[in-house]
Amino acid sequence: MARVRLSVEGLILARGGRRLFDPLTFATTGGAYVEVRGPNGAGKTSLLRAIAGWMRPFDGTIRFEGVEEPALAIAYLGHRDGLKPLLSADAHARHWRALLGGDGDSAEALDRVGLSAVADLPVRAFSQGQQRRLALSRLLIAPRPVWLLDEPAAALDSAGKRLLAEIVSDHVKHGGLVIAAAHEPLGPAPDQILALA
Repeated sequence: MARVRLSVEGLILARGGRRLFDPLTFATTGGAYVEVRGPNGAGKTSLLRAIAGWMRPFDGTIRFEGVEEPALAIAYLGHRDGLKPLLSADAHARHWRALLGGDGDSAEALDRVGLSAVADLPVRAFSQGQQRRLALSRLLIAPRPVWLLDEPAAALDSAGKRLLAEIVSDHVKHGGLVIAAAHEPLGPAPDQILALA
């Protein structure tokens, strides 16, 4: 896995003409877990979207080193799971592998998130927690060095949260970079905490 370095300098984001937070500066590398905390509306989602390249900064810079094309190095998991109710978990997994060019094993990924027994069922039959687990499997099916996770523990029960902590810890242990917006600690000890007020 490529060893990525991310540098953010004097970053200011604005929405509707209002600055979301004071200028933000931080740097991190692959093998780190960074947790972004703050109340609703503080700019956590906007920060992740800016790092992903989907939101233009009002001021400041975001730089990646160690990857040729940052957009292809990032996996983004947002609030919405992006699932089709009539498709099965297996169909989703195979679609993501083809679409995202993943080299992960889709059946193995579904097993890792605890969905192999229901892989042939349509997603509309899933609980919200199962839907979230299916969305998490996308990270394993199409591995990327940088994970941007927006409230990834939403709808997960305690077993699901333990699973999420294991997946994040494994990614970091193997040199991946995880930046997660969270209202509560996700399990692994963060290397950095970015507190947005």
